[in-house]
Amino acid sequence: MVAIKNFPKLFQSSERPENHADMGFKEGWHKRNYLTKVIIPSLFKPRQGKRVPVKFPEISPDQVGVTWIGHASFLIQTEKKAVLIDPNWAKWLKIVKRLRYPGVELHELPAIDLVLVTHAHFDHLDKKTLRAVAANQPIVVPEYVGELVKGLGFQKIHELQRWESFECDDIKITLTPSFHWGARMLHDQHRGFGGFLIEHGGRTIFHCGDSAYFSGFQEIGKKAEITVALLPIGAYDTPTGRDVHMNPEEALQAFQELKANVLIPMHYGTFPLSYEPLEEPPQRLLSGAAERGIADQVRVLQEGETAVF
Repeated sequence: MVAIKNFPKLFQSSERPENHADMGFKEGWHKRNYLTKVIIPSLFKPRQGKRVPVKFPEISPDQVGVTWIGHASFLIQTEKKAVLIDPNWAKWLKIVKRLRYPGVELHELPAIDLVLVTHAHFDHLDKKTLRAVAANQPIVVPEYVGELVKGLGFQKIHELQRWESFECDDIKITLTPSFHWGARMLHDQHRGFGGFLIEHGGRTIFHCGDSAYFSGFQEIGKKAEITVALLPIGAYDTPTGRDVHMNPEEALQAFQELKANVLIPMHYGTFPLSYEPLEEPPQRLLSGAAERGIADQVRVLQEGETAVF
């Protein structure tokens, strides 16, 4: 059984989801050449990252483990469950080369009980990876994304509208707003997008998905007591000039408005999706956190590293 909403036949701009980013390119975007400045040089760079056997820590009933796989991919573990978010083990996004290895090999993963996908972009919804991790478990996606994962091997596909929730035993998943867009191709601007609140045993993990900075972080912070915020800090100097991702300073502002306890950065260093150097986002994040007096609340993970809360 697949719980997928009816798919509309005609999509007008008025049917785009709330908080849909402006699709227009910014003035002067063509004066820089993303292909020659970023893509071609990256082809000659070797992939980085240590490839060592992974040993996941024991998780007690009142704890949650957070493992960064790389980019926006995370493994969330409770004592009895394992949740995979935006799993992507791809070596290439079309012509964009992955420059850091995943921190965990697919065969090293525990049995996955639930999969979450924040939106349909290729760096977040990778069909080959989803086929590899699918084992008749449920998958949760925003509305109008379900048909993209149909037939990949999942038991049920649950599409959520914003602030709708899905419960998997003792884990509650809620789709939150973001300021982005969800199109897989140019014609499907109707697709939903967002982040996820993952609640278990008094702990709440917030995976932001992709988002530019927007006032919605204040709303999310009012509705949830967030233990850990997984926030994107890279891909801000975009080839189109569009404001669709947060820079590190904006991520820190969002973190403070969320009133979360800990910030773990993501969405940087893995794929060269924009002009900024791959090593720049975490450097700016740590510098900005020190200036704000919250350096002790920022936890930068290495790929494959697990933090327990």
